[in-house]
Amino acid sequence: MRKSSLALLLAAFTFGFMTVEGDARAHRPKKHSFFWELGAHHVHKHHARHHRKHHARHAAHHKALPPIVVAHVHVGSQTMEVDVNGASYGLWQVSTAGRGYHTPHGVFGAQRLARVYYSKKYDNSPMPNSVFFSGGNAIHGTNHIHSLGHPASHGCVRLLPQHAAELFALVERYGMGRTRIVISD
Repeated sequence: MRKSSLALLLAAFTFGFMTVEGDARAHRPKKHSFFWELGAHHVHKHHARHHRKHHARHAAHHKALPPIVVAHVHVGSQTMEVDVNGASYGLWQVSTAGRGYHTPHGVFGAQRLARVYYSKKYDNSPMPNSVFFSGGNAIHGTNHIHSLGHPASHGCVRLLPQHAAELFALVERYGMGRTRIVISD
């Protein structure tokens, strides 16, 4: 704090503690005095500046953090590559959208996790170890393992149940904010 600011703050508290004869609340600062407002404004301004600096530093730290878990779904080859900390973790067969359905393409974050989930839209179909990435679309385990390697889903990305459990555990371990799902042709 600069010396002039300290002097003003000291003056604010010194002059703000004046008493009025007969006032039982002696030594209480006058809230509407010039010095009180000056001192309160200075304290508020300092607090706001400190808060902005802390928030900017905190936001920059989180922006700088690269994803740890990257699941790259290749629709053309019906495969998914999983990388953890930049190292290859697995290459798995998947099933994306079959004829008449669409698997969204792009880069997504993990939106929510559900270890046990049943599709409300498609006959209560089980979707174990679901990692939701776009609305109702998720990467999840399937009982239709014979269709893996071929487009067959309603838009989700289907995996062998054990692969879905592995991906789910990775996302749980490293966090949804550190997970990216990339879906391309």
